[in-house]
Amino acid sequence: MIKLQMRRRTLLAAAPMVVAAPYVARAQGKPEKSKVVLAVGGKSALYYLSLTIAERKGFFKEAGLDVEINDFQGGAKSLQALMGGSADVVAGAYEHTIRMQQRGQPIVGFALIGRGMQLAIGLRNDVAAKVKGPADIKGMKFGVTAPGSQTNMLVNFWAAKGGLKATDIVPIGVGAGASVVAAIEKGEVDGVSQSDPALTILQEKNLIKIMLDTRTMKGNQELFGGAFPAACLYAQPELLTKTPNTAQALATGIVRANEWLQKASPAEVANSVPEAYLLGDRAVYEKSFAGVRETISPDGLMPPGAMENALKFLADGDPKIAADIGKIKLADTWTNELAQRAGKRS
Repeated sequence: MIKLQMRRRTLLAAAPMVVAAPYVARAQGKPEKSKVVLAVGGKSALYYLSLTIAERKGFFKEAGLDVEINDFQGGAKSLQALMGGSADVVAGAYEHTIRMQQRGQPIVGFALIGRGMQLAIGLRNDVAAKVKGPADIKGMKFGVTAPGSQTNMLVNFWAAKGGLKATDIVPIGVGAGASVVAAIEKGEVDGVSQSDPALTILQEKNLIKIMLDTRTMKGNQELFGGAFPAACLYAQPELLTKTPNTAQALATGIVRANEWLQKASPAEVANSVPEAYLLGDRAVYEKSFAGVRETISPDGLMPPGAMENALKFLADGDPKIAADIGKIKLADTWTNELAQRAGKRS
C-alpha cells in the first residue's frame, strides 16, 4: 500500500510538464467534426454540472458543435463506450486516464470540470452506529454509480485505510440521483459513495451519516493534501491530433460553462438544469450547488499537484497501480493547452 505521504519528488519526476503534452496541434477555425458523441455516467449529478450548463446554455453550439450526450449509469460505462468506439469523448473522472495508461491504452484529459473530488461516503444511520472506522465496513454493500467508477474507487480507498481489500466490500451500481435516495430508503445498501444533490437530500431526511467528505476544498485538502482532479473531458489521443479544432471546441464549451458557474446564483443554476435534476426539491438543489461551487474548476486547467494527488489516491487503494507507479507518466495523461486557449477566447 502506498501512503499519502509518498515522496513528492518521485511523483513530480513522473510528470515534468503538464502543459507540454505532445498531443495538441495548433487548433484554430471550424471543427473538423460538427457532430460529436459524448459519453457520461450520471449527468444529473452536480459532479457534471459544467457539462449540463455547456449544453443548456448553448456553449457547445456557439463553438460550432452538435454534441450528442449519452448518459450511462456510471463512469466505468462511459469509458467502455469510448474504448469501444461508440463515443468520441467522455466527461468522466480524470483518474481513468491513469488507469488506462497502466493498462497500455492511452487516453488524455484536456478540460477540467472539478478541482475537488465532490464525493462523499455516507452510511445508513443504523449502520453508522456500529462503525468506528473503515476496518468495520467489511462485507458491507455500498451504492456507487457503477462498479469501477470513481465512487467505487473512493470506497476502496477508505477500505484500504482500515486494512481491507477491494474485495472486502460489495459495490452495487445504483446510478445517480433519485435511485441513490431510493437505495437507502429501501435498505438495499448499507451506505453510499455519491455526489450531490442526492447526498444532501439524504442528509436533509436524516437517513445517513457522512463518514468521509470531499465536497469542499477543505475536505480535499484534509484528505489529499490539496486539489484533486474530478470530472473532466478525456478522449483517445487521436481526437486531439487528428481533429484538434473539434477538441478545442469541446474545451471551449466546458471552460465557458465553468466561468458562468463562478458567477451564477444558485437560483439561476436551478433554473438552467432539467427539472428532473432537482429531485423534487429545488431548495435542496440550490443548497447543494452552493456547497460544492468552490470545487468546480474556474478555468478548466489542471491545478499544480492535483495529478500527483490522484495518483497517490489510486495507488493507495489499488495494488496494481502501486506496483507500476514508477512507470506511469502523468504528463501523457493531461494537457492544459486547450483550456488555456479557451480562456483567452472567452
